[in-house]
Amino acid sequence: MRVVSGIQPTGNLHLGNYLGAIVNWVRMQDEGECLFFLADLHAISMPYDRAELGRATREMAAALIAAGVDPERAILFNQARVPAHAELQWLLNGTARMGWLSRMTQFKDKSGKNREGASIALFAYPVLQAADVLLYRATHVPVGEDQKQHIELMRDIADKFNADTETETFVLPEPYIGVTAARIMSLRDGTAKMSKSDPSDMSRINLSDDAALVAQKIRKAKTDPEPLPETMDELAGRPEARNLVSIYAALSDVAPAAVLAEFAGKGFGAFKPALADLTVARLAPVSERFNALKQDAAAIDAILDSGSARAAALGAPVLADAYRALGLLSGR
Repeated sequence: MRVVSGIQPTGNLHLGNYLGAIVNWVRMQDEGECLFFLADLHAISMPYDRAELGRATREMAAALIAAGVDPERAILFNQARVPAHAELQWLLNGTARMGWLSRMTQFKDKSGKNREGASIALFAYPVLQAADVLLYRATHVPVGEDQKQHIELMRDIADKFNADTETETFVLPEPYIGVTAARIMSLRDGTAKMSKSDPSDMSRINLSDDAALVAQKIRKAKTDPEPLPETMDELAGRPEARNLVSIYAALSDVAPAAVLAEFAGKGFGAFKPALADLTVARLAPVSERFNALKQDAAAIDAILDSGSARAAALGAPVLADAYRALGLLSGR
């Protein structure tokens, strides 16, 4: 099994990023050959800050390594260091169809009412996603509910390319169904996802927060006066309580029902200190390493350079096959 997965570089990484994506990447290393990339080429499909993008890319790499992604066991790189991603995208643009891309919900969501003003990169974003995966003949791609449409498009592009060229250039990737990622919500509003864009820093636990600040944020997290019930069904209509139980379950790697079995009947005066202790214990080593790594840009660049060289070597034969299949004289 060869797994390819990417994540857009974002600054101010928080608990939601960690439990929602990074923990699963760490697990995947035990299940197959893994290529993990920072999607900085995807990032330029929307307005961005040039200086911030470089910093955020290194910071995301530092977070992944601090959390357990091993650059020796997995290939860790950023797209911009492997030009073959963009090169293959252009070759695949001849196969992808306007109708396919027009139906992609992500473009509709991100462009909003200003579709005429959206970038071509945003419209063609799914073709670059296809190139990201097909370049390495990945067998599996981790997917969430909001990404299934993109996997279907990758398969459609690969299948049509192979059929049109009468070759077997590309492998049709399968969705990777691993451990369901935790959906972590704001500490101030249990109906909104934890986000770096929330103006209140108290709404999230940042990977850079020290132990005292983590504990403070959990103590001040919004809750209600009712004790914890015996079942998750009884938490319906109590989004903040449900969120804190979900965080405890994800950090302790147990089902939410097991958390309620331990704390049923207890109020948040008892639950919050336990959650604070667990969060600090789980995040302290990650935060310590993350804060140290993100200060060493040279070390991060060396890791990304090494990973990109390994990725480029793996993708080069596939790119050459794509040129040949299309009848292009690439000199490869």
